[in-house]
Amino acid sequence: MDDFVCDKLTKWGLSEWIQTFQDHEVDKERLYCLEDRDIADLIPKVGPRSTFRKRLKLLKEQPNTTDPETSDSSVEVCPSTSKTNDKGKRKLDLPGESSQSPASKRPRDDIQGSYTEEEILSDVKDTMRCVLGKLPDKDDKFIKFLKKNINDLETEKSELVGVFGKTGAGKSSLINAVIGVEDLLPSGSIRACTSVMIKVEANMKNPKYEADIEFITKEEWKEELWTLINFAGDNEDQENDKDDQDSVETLSLLYGEEWKNKTPENLMDKKYYREIPEFLSSGRKTLTSDTAKKLSSALVKYTQSKSKKEGAKRYWPLVKCVTVRVPNNPLLQHVTLVDLPGNGDRNKSRDTMWKKVIGSCSTVWIVTDINRAASEKEPWEILKESCSQLGNGGQCWQIHFICTKSDRCEDSDDQSDDDVHAQILEQNEQAKIDVMAEFNKLKDVKKHFSEECFKVFTVSSKEFLRKKRLDPNETEIPKLQNVLQELNDDHSETFNYVSGAHRILSLMQGASSREGAHIKNDVCTGLEKKLSLELLKVNETMNATLTVFEGCLSGGVEQSKGEWEELLKSVIYPDVSDKVFQKILKCVVENDGIHKPKYGELINVNMKLASCLTDSIDEEFKKTFPNEGNSGPFNGVINAFSLGTEKKLKNKKYKNAKLQLTFLRTEEEKMKTKLNKIISERKKTIYSSLETTIEEEMKPCYDGAEIFQGIGSMNKMRETIEEHVRRSKDVMFDHAKDAMMKQLMDLMLDIPEKLESTMQKSIVLSLKTYGVSQSLPDVREELRKVDKHYNELIGTTVSPDDDATLRDSPGQAAAVRP
Repeated sequence: MDDFVCDKLTKWGLSEWIQTFQDHEVDKERLYCLEDRDIADLIPKVGPRSTFRKRLKLLKEQPNTTDPETSDSSVEVCPSTSKTNDKGKRKLDLPGESSQSPASKRPRDDIQGSYTEEEILSDVKDTMRCVLGKLPDKDDKFIKFLKKNINDLETEKSELVGVFGKTGAGKSSLINAVIGVEDLLPSGSIRACTSVMIKVEANMKNPKYEADIEFITKEEWKEELWTLINFAGDNEDQENDKDDQDSVETLSLLYGEEWKNKTPENLMDKKYYREIPEFLSSGRKTLTSDTAKKLSSALVKYTQSKSKKEGAKRYWPLVKCVTVRVPNNPLLQHVTLVDLPGNGDRNKSRDTMWKKVIGSCSTVWIVTDINRAASEKEPWEILKESCSQLGNGGQCWQIHFICTKSDRCEDSDDQSDDDVHAQILEQNEQAKIDVMAEFNKLKDVKKHFSEECFKVFTVSSKEFLRKKRLDPNETEIPKLQNVLQELNDDHSETFNYVSGAHRILSLMQGASSREGAHIKNDVCTGLEKKLSLELLKVNETMNATLTVFEGCLSGGVEQSKGEWEELLKSVIYPDVSDKVFQKILKCVVENDGIHKPKYGELINVNMKLASCLTDSIDEEFKKTFPNEGNSGPFNGVINAFSLGTEKKLKNKKYKNAKLQLTFLRTEEEKMKTKLNKIISERKKTIYSSLETTIEEEMKPCYDGAEIFQGIGSMNKMRETIEEHVRRSKDVMFDHAKDAMMKQLMDLMLDIPEKLESTMQKSIVLSLKTYGVSQSLPDVREELRKVDKHYNELIGTTVSPDDDATLRDSPGQAAAVRP
């Protein structure tokens, strides 16, 4: 073991563990890689282990400074704008406020009591590990239930923030400034015109900058080569066709001039891929660096389409996704920033990933230059094309339209600094007014997002760093940092774990007591009756929802049957030359009705044919499955579900059932959270089912149209598609409606069933399982400790009755099972 580890352990008052660390060959590098289980093996005692974990965490966050253990100064952060209660919330230092590198997090004593949230979480995790270790290894349903619930307390949560923006909008500079890492993404490395998806997340394993490069498959690339060669092969119209030019550029990046007059099979020769053997072996390539700048430089060939060196190869066409991991960054602890191409990708695997990610974004940033914010076509097209996948087809609840380069103004020599400053602020305010006015014109977008979901920011990454014309707050970078801070929601992470531990320990201690058996039986009977009544409310609400959707979709079917011809012709008879559209239509039929040009609007025959159906249910769908607000799905009936445990907890009559009622109260909240998550995922599939069914119904005509080639092939393809819709219209739209109704019905049967089975099991476990101390460890002390932490987090104190309940609960009662 090196002197570094020995010195740290001595300074931290843990010198007795030096020999153990030496025996396990923990040197400086391995010290930073230690995970919780490793630490538990090295230091089995809870007290010293808690000290070590805290000191190591602080050391990782300040790798280039002196030891932080004596530092207790606080760092000012921007005021929170969170909708949640901030009582007890430990604030995060925001990167870049006092320098251009990530500031460290310092523990703060701003929750009630003497513990920080980090200390509470660490202490409770240690407690639950010890409890898990004490549980007997036996084939018992109750014991298995406890073990599973303790293990399930460890959950990883990450919010996705989708970032859109065209080249030159300042997106990479914005991301660098917000996360406080100036050189991470060089200008132009995140490009709207490329297809590479770039994720930026925290490196929780080591203090290195890492990039994980995932390639598309060889089979996918061979298929894509056919399309590229098809577009690039005809040079006659390349000056007028951007897709043709792009195909030539893409092929030239990888093959130079060698691609010409060669088949896709020729271009799959391994000689072209010597520098990236991972592509040929269907593997991933990982790059690691001590600095952001070095990593960024190494990534250029995988993310940029342009090169300063003539003839330099660029591999981005083969890349599916790049994940960049940043160490020691609190704003990325539970947040992943994802750069997304504007309308997906012509490559199927990249497009599938794009759809999955965009449907999982809780927040979207649309980035554009402030000078053209309201009039620039591309950002608004991105919003219009993706709004349904973000809103009803996703889980996004906030869209941030970010106007960059807000420090620019046309100042003259005779203007004072104050005049320039005032002019910039006035310009920024006007930009916000203009952008909001443009947003309010988008009727289709507003079906999915209200005005409250849409916010405008005017930012200057340059001014945030140099502070010449604008104060840091006026650059609005701190506001975006606050957005990430709130999404991280560290308080929620701590509270969820502690409340879960409190729930499990309450159940265990309650099961060890045989006092008040008759009261518990009475409570059990009452709760089972209440459960039946609450389930009746849930079922009534869901049945009413089904009736509404049936009516909406029936109207959509009739409208579709009457307007199909107009809808179809708007897609397959566009206002472009026949020569250009012939190749496009060929791609459309080969890709089952969809073509994603690199420039211009998405072409999707299936979506157009399904548009009357989706329009018919959009408003009702948003009300039934809202992404915003606190009411929850199905008009709030899930969130309103209650067994009335809170009221019983306040009644002294049920003192002997207090621990069981505490368990049920938190179990109920856990169940509702789980159901809301299930609904959030299932509703995406339900919403997309209309277009998916239309695509399946149209597949035969796409396959038939694909065979036509040469002179007259475009008209034959059009006729094939039109004739198929004409013959299928009387059944196709009904099939789409039936598919959605079936999925809705399945969901509305599953939710009450899960709710009933879970809560019935919880009632039985908590109120009909008691006096089992021969199987369970005595957890009175553990419950008292966790109860104290739980009440610290919610801002209350332990009542004398609660303390007496814990103190008087017998741990050695005879085993009795009714």
